[in-house]
Amino acid sequence: MSRWQAEQYREQLADLHGAAYGRPPAETLGGRAPFLEQLAGASARPGFDLMLADGGGPVGCAYGYPAARDGGLWRDFSGPVPEQLEELTAAGRVFVLAELMVLPRHRRQGLGRRLHDRLLSGSGAALAAVVLAPMDARSQAVRAARRAWGWSAAGTLRPAVPGGPAPEVFTRPLRR
Repeated sequence: MSRWQAEQYREQLADLHGAAYGRPPAETLGGRAPFLEQLAGASARPGFDLMLADGGGPVGCAYGYPAARDGGLWRDFSGPVPEQLEELTAAGRVFVLAELMVLPRHRRQGLGRRLHDRLLSGSGAALAAVVLAPMDARSQAVRAARRAWGWSAAGTLRPAVPGGPAPEVFTRPLRR
């Protein structure tokens, strides 16, 4: 789904986001507006793509975009950026998985995996990357999916707040 198509679903995606994370949209990560801003920012990036699962309305989605070649996403890396990540980013061959969400009643049916795989397989990239908030990175369900789906730890980013929890970066080679 292109950025223009995603724009048509933005309110439904915000509802999905709130429901997928178990809270009304107004209570999810500071409210509805931050998610809509994040979606708008992601969809404005060149190469943005979104996979949507519809069951009488959105029940899951995954979206992402190619990492900018300037490596801006990795500027806050704690320590050196892994060589492969740096080189493939500069070559325009890294795809960032920005979001994957599935309604609770549709989980454990393979839907998240199918959305994940379709999005990444259509990216044309050699490597996928995801940046996870510490709370998400430590979730047992997320950890199990990460391992089963072939993601490996690549490092951490400096925390937004000094002394705060550090976002974690994971990568996954993509078959061509």
